[in-house]
Amino acid sequence: MSTQVPALLHGLVDDAAVFPPGSAALHEALTAHRQHRAGWYADLVGPLLIPASTVTAGKLNGLVDPNESLVIGLIGDTGIGNLPIALSRLAPDGVTSRQVEVAVAKRGEDPLPGIAELLRLTDALAGVEAVYAELPLTFGLMGALDALVAARADGVPIAAKFRTGGLAAELFPTPTELAAVICACRDRGLPFKLTAGLHQAVRHLDPETGFTHHGYANVLAATLAAADGESARAVAELLTIVDPRPLVQRATARLDGPRPLWVGFGSCSILEPLDDLIRLGLVNGGYDA
Repeated sequence: MSTQVPALLHGLVDDAAVFPPGSAALHEALTAHRQHRAGWYADLVGPLLIPASTVTAGKLNGLVDPNESLVIGLIGDTGIGNLPIALSRLAPDGVTSRQVEVAVAKRGEDPLPGIAELLRLTDALAGVEAVYAELPLTFGLMGALDALVAARADGVPIAAKFRTGGLAAELFPTPTELAAVICACRDRGLPFKLTAGLHQAVRHLDPETGFTHHGYANVLAATLAAADGESARAVAELLTIVDPRPLVQRATARLDGPRPLWVGFGSCSILEPLDDLIRLGLVNGGYDA
């Protein structure tokens, strides 16, 4: 079956195979990522996300052919200041980092000092297309968003990143909280990325943990509504929906255009989101392609 991923979904899912809960071995993740990039659904897939600690430990050595031009996203698990070291270790393997993602503050901390530290690395990050500052949804958030907007006005390709899940209930923002963040980014023209908890298309209760997860189709519909100027309340309502039909209807009307604001999300599985998209009719495809 021939198929094509619609423009609205291009690059929606970054490959986070080496991160929990998948926690794939690096060589297995690389093999699977190459298959994803060669698949009919390649347009859905963003870069393979690799921790800076993995790079600095030399674990990519011998696993990548310098001629294959592997593109990754570097996750700054060793801190802001160590990002340049990790980036410098990529070149000998012929690897390019399209994006850098790093937490600038812990929950409850002021994010502005971390943003300032990250911005001081602008020259070292010059070859990176996008820098994502991971912000806690707590103290100082709006001021942090304003700081990112100011940096973007100066030509720095920086954007926001937020967590939508984790190992504790407080790491899952409520629909009202997430809607407020989406609308705050909309009001500032600020792109954002999400991570953690977006395992399925539609909002659902995980019976194993007891946590209610956001659905990525909910987030997509909510972001489209925000971009159309709808209120934070209307955006929050879309995040609460468990019936996929209104979500699919809103997305279907925009399939041929680019996705506004929301850059995408990382998933330890590429095929699970793809299966959901096929099931919902947003991607017309199958594995016999």
